Amino acid sequence: MKFGEILRELLEDNDITQKQLATDLNLAPTTIGNYIRCFREPDFAILKLFATYFNVTTDYLLDFQAGGTKDHSEDEVLRLYRSLPLGQKALFLDTGKLLLRHALKEQVTHKK
Repeated sequence: MKFGEILRELLEDNDITQKQLATDLNLAPTTIGNYIRCFREPDFAILKLFATYFNVTTDYLLDFQAGGTKDHSEDEVLRLYRSLPLGQKALFLDTGKLLLRHALKEQVTHKK
């Protein structure tokens, strides 16, 4: 994924507008728009600012896997899990386990 796509996804997931992000980070709204449309990329200082604001790593923002995860989707699952309150983390894990059991049953059914 491109940086702008990741930034747009973070805004949507956190229900934040481009204007609100610009205000919160003291950036021009047009700058945020240019990042989202992939016309520009942030420098290191702004990248770190985004990472702090959204509580994600710079690797996540850059869609870079250094070996800890396989792809952006795996990073996204980890980010979502970490952002949940403690009680909801258990629900998240239970839901994941149910999905896995269902997927395994589907595989067995299709092999027959």
